[in-house]
Amino acid sequence: MTVFKWPRAAVLFPLLILLACNRGQKVSQKQDSGPIAVRVAPVTVRELRRVVESVGTLFPYDEAIISAEVEGRVEEVTVDLGDRVSAGHLMVRIADEEQRYLLAQNEAQLRQSLQRLGLRSEKERVKDIRDTPDVRRAQADLTDAEQRHSRTRRLVEQGVGSQQDFDQAEARYKASLAAYDSTLIATRNLIQEVDRFKAVVDLQRKKLRDTNVRAPFAASVKDRQVTVGQYVRANTPLLTLVKTDPIRLRVEVPERMAPWVKVGHVAKVTIEAFTNREFQGKIWRISPTVDQSKRTFVVEALIDNAAGELKPGSYAKVRVTTDRIERMNLVPTRAVTYVYGSNKAFVVNGDTVEARELKLGDRFGEEVEVLEGVKEGENVAVTQVQRLDTGTKVRVVAGDAKRPG
Repeated sequence: MTVFKWPRAAVLFPLLILLACNRGQKVSQKQDSGPIAVRVAPVTVRELRRVVESVGTLFPYDEAIISAEVEGRVEEVTVDLGDRVSAGHLMVRIADEEQRYLLAQNEAQLRQSLQRLGLRSEKERVKDIRDTPDVRRAQADLTDAEQRHSRTRRLVEQGVGSQQDFDQAEARYKASLAAYDSTLIATRNLIQEVDRFKAVVDLQRKKLRDTNVRAPFAASVKDRQVTVGQYVRANTPLLTLVKTDPIRLRVEVPERMAPWVKVGHVAKVTIEAFTNREFQGKIWRISPTVDQSKRTFVVEALIDNAAGELKPGSYAKVRVTTDRIERMNLVPTRAVTYVYGSNKAFVVNGDTVEARELKLGDRFGEEVEVLEGVKEGENVAVTQVQRLDTGTKVRVVAGDAKRPG
């Protein structure tokens, strides 16, 4: 029996023709699908108040490492991590026995010097150096010697007294005069010594007070670095305090916005830890310089934090409404698409679209400022933007441009 075989080429050729016809039919159907239905919105021009938006970090209003000012063994620690303290609150007590002994010694030296000056308390001062005991005694000796010298001289002149008596009286007078001058110098030195002893006593009293370490301002304890029984020396860190009411918010603002931000502007702040809640503060510090690497400058706002809810180190977003009002071109944010590294919008001209590259500014709710790329009166597509390109055929349909379509 003879079996007839069709050539392979004869079988494949009709199949290729059939596939080509089907492909052509699909392409024709795609091309004939008609223009894309889009909704449009006009480019509008409005006068709006500039708003500065930025991100920043919360910082404590004040932070201080409290160190020991005297050496000794720690006898008591009254605070720990997270405790809130008022100004003057006793936080750490250091043994004061040695300081009390030193103070008693210094006070005794001071009293001794005061008595030599004829003063009864350390608050009194010498008004006239001639009223001090030593000077009065020297003055009395000098006066007596001067009188004896005068009498002897008159007797010698009258021929009654001897030259030897006159020489002795004159020598005594000169010795008393020298002693008087020496006493004045010694008394002046004693007055200076009293002042020095007073300073030593005051310093020792301060050291005695410093054994009680107190809070310099109302704050919270951030860290405790000391324990009871530990021997500390001067400058040994004991505690770290932070003041968080009010709390600082430090943000970086682009340099082009420098004329917009002023001290006293209200800052509206949101924190990730508090969703759907807004805190309010005021700008109180503006850096006078711009960071050359970032082209930004630092702005600080103060936020009330009486409840202690806001914590230093937290990330925050801030909006500052400025006094600057400008006319600006606005388009719906839905009209802008990001394509190949640039923002674009599609301007509808009749039944075709033209892709425009945009330079964007600030955002205002559901609208965005366009600095370059479109102008007032032009219509931009707000739907089907992912399917559009320059030359695409479109058909404008009515409807709410803000509603997805």
